[in-house]
Amino acid sequence: MTQARTIGQSPLTTPPLILGGNVFGWTADRATSFAVLDAFVAGGGTMIDTADVYSAWVPGHVGGESETVIGEWLRHRGRRDDVMITTKVGMLPIGEGTGLAPAHIAAAIEGSLRRLGTDYIDLYLAHRDDDTQDQGAVAEAFDALVKAGKVREIGASNFTAERLGSAIAAQDKGAFARYQALQNEYNLLQRNAYEGAVQDFCVAHGIGMTPYYGLASGYLTGKYRTTADLTGVRSGSVKKYVDGNGPRVLAALDAVAAAHGASLAQVALAWIAAQPGIAAPIASATSVAQVEDLLGSIRLTLTADDLAALDLASAQ
Repeated sequence: MTQARTIGQSPLTTPPLILGGNVFGWTADRATSFAVLDAFVAGGGTMIDTADVYSAWVPGHVGGESETVIGEWLRHRGRRDDVMITTKVGMLPIGEGTGLAPAHIAAAIEGSLRRLGTDYIDLYLAHRDDDTQDQGAVAEAFDALVKAGKVREIGASNFTAERLGSAIAAQDKGAFARYQALQNEYNLLQRNAYEGAVQDFCVAHGIGMTPYYGLASGYLTGKYRTTADLTGVRSGSVKKYVDGNGPRVLAALDAVAAAHGASLAQVALAWIAAQPGIAAPIASATSVAQVEDLLGSIRLTLTADDLAALDLASAQ
């Protein structure tokens, strides 16, 4: 049985894998999304990550597509109590409102709750920092959602250590609900948004890191080894890895994966899960086979030599 990880100092726990919902209603249609979600829960997964802005970047989409699919799935299966939902606010405009303005937070939560068909969110994140707003006012707005029972816990995403520190200081000053999670980009090819000051702060203050892009937009699965492989919606995002340090990292992943009889994706996610301050990495899937492969990462334990070899290959 895989040991559950605690999200910060909250009562929320999850195996060391969170299912990314950015693909739902985009590259995974309704039926595929339902199948992926069913497989994730059947395999022991409990936390599903989404955002109100998913997938507003797609022509013809307006945002909320992922939340809507997840809400339809929850209604279809007839239960909510065995899964946790995390969603985000701050990147999807509502009228003229956007960012972390208190009125926008108050309006955005209602849209997310409606689309998800639920009366509470387990973990609600500020999707990105907003330095146009007073952090005390933002803290009070999030706290109001917790007091109203609409949100169980809160967190942040895409924050620097300095701004995370000042946000938590404002929360503590007002005796408001405190950020328990941080969601920044982190993987074997992108380490700077977490390692260093952010990681030190999270470890020192008991904040659980739940990084996104754990597989570097799919590159760390080994799917894109040469420029000839650069096809599909993610191809533009991974060209920099093909041209950069990617091949060296894939070679190290190949070696560790072979030693454990594991896939590259499982090794890449297990490496993240082994780092200090990590609660659980996020990864998305567009097929049942993919999600079953990802779930294998929660049962994989890397040796000190494995971790050292991967660290050396990915050093920037």
